[in-house]
Amino acid sequence: MRKVVSRDGTTIAYEKAGEGPPLVLLGGGFRDHTVFDSLVPLLTPYCTTYVYDRRGRGESGDSPHYAIAREVEDLTAVIEEAGGRAAVFGGSTGGILALETALAGAGISRLALLEPPYRMPGHQRPAEDFSDRLDALLAQDRRGEAAEFFLAELVGFSPEEIGHWKNSPMWAANEAMAHTLPYDTALCGDGRLPAERLASLDVESVVISSESTGGWLLAAAQATAAALPRGRHLALPGVWHKVPPEVLAPAVARFVTGAGPGTP
Repeated sequence: MRKVVSRDGTTIAYEKAGEGPPLVLLGGGFRDHTVFDSLVPLLTPYCTTYVYDRRGRGESGDSPHYAIAREVEDLTAVIEEAGGRAAVFGGSTGGILALETALAGAGISRLALLEPPYRMPGHQRPAEDFSDRLDALLAQDRRGEAAEFFLAELVGFSPEEIGHWKNSPMWAANEAMAHTLPYDTALCGDGRLPAERLASLDVESVVISSESTGGWLLAAAQATAAALPRGRHLALPGVWHKVPPEVLAPAVARFVTGAGPGTP
């Protein structure tokens, strides 16, 4: 992977592919750049993609003390590698990070967000001591329990849904990435949509959701789009919190190249 040094000296690893307008992609909890392995080949005929490992993941470095501002600087550094101005696709908490980076004034030309996980009124928020309890599990290196706790208390999974995840081939990778869950927890904050701050963001944006996602994620996507002055909501066929690459790629490519959001 290629490397760029973030403002605090942390090395951030990324891959570049394709031709066309630059598009930086970043994922959410439990994931590194490989989450986009099946999406990138469908985008590269239309865009130059930059996929990177967020700090603490994959081949990227980390720092002793986490701060959202450091992750904003990481994404900004990758945008600088892309020429100083780029479209950004952020999935889940990566979408929240993309919004924070845009609010910080980075050179983001367009924003495509997949279900940023804000908690709207009427939908359950995690307990106030959630972060402390997660940190305590990780301090004892109880990574599997930390991952289960995150899924149950922050994501809202049932025991059956957690059991399905634990029996999937992804679970080992989830445990390996558990130390970064506090980073995604920090990005979620108290869960509330920062509508007043988003109202100042003058960036063409599309907020995508799956037609089969959870009710709270749909509500968050719709509210995020409504809060953005140049935001639109786009529902696409998919499953919970995910739109398949063959559906997502054409919509993102059309948006990034200026044709506007839409299905193939």
